[in-house]
Amino acid sequence: MSITSNPNSTVLKATENDVQKMLACKVHMGTKNLTSHMERYTTARRKDGIHILNLHMTWEKLMMAARAIVAIENPADVAVVCARPFGQRAVLKFAQNCGVTAMAGRFCPGSLTNQKQEKFAQPRLIIVTDPRTDHQAITESAYVNIPVIAFCDTDSPLTHVDMAIPCNNRGKLAIGMMYWLLSREVLRMRNSIPRALPWEVAVDLFFYRDPEEVMKKEEEEKQAIAAPVVASTAAPAAGGDDWADAGADGEW
Repeated sequence: MSITSNPNSTVLKATENDVQKMLACKVHMGTKNLTSHMERYTTARRKDGIHILNLHMTWEKLMMAARAIVAIENPADVAVVCARPFGQRAVLKFAQNCGVTAMAGRFCPGSLTNQKQEKFAQPRLIIVTDPRTDHQAITESAYVNIPVIAFCDTDSPLTHVDMAIPCNNRGKLAIGMMYWLLSREVLRMRNSIPRALPWEVAVDLFFYRDPEEVMKKEEEEKQAIAAPVVASTAAPAAGGDDWADAGADGEW
C-alpha cells in the first residue's frame, strides 16, 4: 500500500520540530483583514484583531503542493514568481535546490503570453509568493491555462488561484521557512535526500538579508582582520628605536 493512501501512515505528517520552526517564524500570523475565501483557513482571532491561521491546513496544503511539483517530469517547467524583496532570496534558493525556474524581481508583462519577448516562457506550473504583488503572473496564467500555487495570507484574493497555501506571506522569516519546507519535501519525494535524516541545507540561507547590514558586517570583519596586522607592524618599529637608543648610550 502506498504511504500516501494509508491513513495510519505518519510519513507526511508534521513533526514537533517542524511545527516549532513554523511558530518561531510566525507562519501562523495573519492580518487584521479577512476575505471570505480565506475564512476557512483561520482558527482564531486575537484581541488586537490579528487572525490566526490553522497550521494543520497549512501543512496539508504544503504537502499537496509538493506532490504537484514532483508530478512535473521536467523541474524547469515549474516557474517560481516573487516580486517582493523579502522573498527573492528564498525563491532563488528554492530554484537552486529543486531545479525550477526562478522569476525573481519585477514580472515583465507578457512573459507568458507574448512570444516575441526575450523572457517568454511556457511553464506547466506557477508558484507565486503573494497573489497581490504577483497578480500580473496570475492573470497571464489564466489566459494560457497554467495552474497556480500561491502562498496566501488572510487578506489575499484567490481569483485564478488553483491551490492556496495559507501562511504569512509578508514576514521575511515566514517566507523563507515556507520555501525551505517546500524544497525539502520536494527533494524527499524525489528520493534525492533521505527522509530519516535532517536536511543539511540551513534554513538561514532562505532568509532575506539587508544589503546594508551585509556590507556593514563585511567592513567590520575587514577592520577586525586589519587591526592585528597594523599592531604587529607597529611593534618592531618601536622596538628598533629602543635598540638604537640603547646602542647609542653604550649600555646593554
